[in-house]
Amino acid sequence: MEITTDSTTKPTTTDSQINENNTRPNSITTVSSPLSTASLTLSLSSSLPSHFFTPSKTTQLFTPKFVKIPPQITSSLTTLSISTNPSKPTSKISSFSASTLQNPLFITPRRPSDPSNGAAARRAVVVWFRNDLRLHDNECITTANNESTSVLPLYCFDPRDYGKSTSGFDKTGPYRASFLIESVSDLRKGLQARGSDLIVRIGKPESVIVELAKTVGADAVYVHREVSNEEAKAEARIENVLKDEGVEVKYFWGSTLYHLEDLPFKLEEMPTNYGGFRENVQGLKVRETIAALDQLKGLPSRGDVQPGDIPSLSDLGINPTSILSQDGKPSANASLKGGETEALQRLQKFAAECKAQPPKPKDGTNSIYGANFSCKISPWLAMGCLSPRHMFDELKKTTSRMISASNRKDNDDGMNWLMFELLWRDFFRFITAKYSAAKKQVDASPVTACTGAIA
Repeated sequence: MEITTDSTTKPTTTDSQINENNTRPNSITTVSSPLSTASLTLSLSSSLPSHFFTPSKTTQLFTPKFVKIPPQITSSLTTLSISTNPSKPTSKISSFSASTLQNPLFITPRRPSDPSNGAAARRAVVVWFRNDLRLHDNECITTANNESTSVLPLYCFDPRDYGKSTSGFDKTGPYRASFLIESVSDLRKGLQARGSDLIVRIGKPESVIVELAKTVGADAVYVHREVSNEEAKAEARIENVLKDEGVEVKYFWGSTLYHLEDLPFKLEEMPTNYGGFRENVQGLKVRETIAALDQLKGLPSRGDVQPGDIPSLSDLGINPTSILSQDGKPSANASLKGGETEALQRLQKFAAECKAQPPKPKDGTNSIYGANFSCKISPWLAMGCLSPRHMFDELKKTTSRMISASNRKDNDDGMNWLMFELLWRDFFRFITAKYSAAKKQVDASPVTACTGAIA
């Protein structure tokens, strides 16, 4: 037990009173001036009965002059100290910034993040899947599972992503749409195998998510942040509607080899050329891959939310025959099957082929071993079915030496060359995030006129 008073308090509790076991073994008397303040803290065993912490008991704790401590608590006390240091209000400065350019991983509105804090425990969390259709190395679903009592995984087919653009082209082509449907279906199977499920809806996310959050009583939405302008606009719409409902939006980063928070420069100060970017990240450590959980929290019991059906190409307004060749058979592009399961199998097969091949000839060629001299893993990386960090780890296991993605020599083999390409991918995603955030701030700024002097 710790009794802390400010400088105006004059505690009358003495050692003799504390040690006076024969007279009053479990009581402590404190007398203070009317202006004094005191705080009393009990260090208790975690095994105490829950009835000691009821609101009525807590309210009565500070009412009498003599505090009666039950014997069960007395046996659990570990420390007793008296301090006369004045109490000072404590505050924590959040590392998150209101500016998406300074720190794109911000939370709004802010909540306690300490797992030991009871206020940080969540009733239900909606995990909004987007371009992260995997369970391995997915900080979003892993954190939601650890911080809440129930999790509602959601994928939303936004009608605005389909149809024709203003230029007359398909916003989402038939092959990409088919690949996406397969990836969502595989994600659902993975969640079901772990005791959960995937809620699938066709509609605008800002409407679907709010409706589901109200239905299940969710107090937060967890989502991976994206980088393009259209995706950033979708995030802004979600933030606006959920803010009115008092639901927090928490962002994560998981689409690159290097984590955004590990970059040695601020996003707005990122070099605009690849050479400068590579030089700055030289020797930067890649974070460890997050293993997929074997078991996940179940869906919220409140609301009785139905999983929903995964749409077909026709449901998305796409002609199913467009993925067929002239003879009515699936075309070569349709042979790429979407999903995390297929991505992991292709990666393992490619790594094995690279390991079995002889060293690269020293004639200046930079061919990559594998199916048709290419790994062809880009579609799975783009959909988030495969994590670039997991790919880095798997390829690193097949080499006889440690490989750094930012260190490439002229005599590197095909695997190291592929890791070098992952760094190029990071550069494009970070540079897109830089200018998307800048554009978002410019759009939010008032328009001002500027006139030049006429000589």
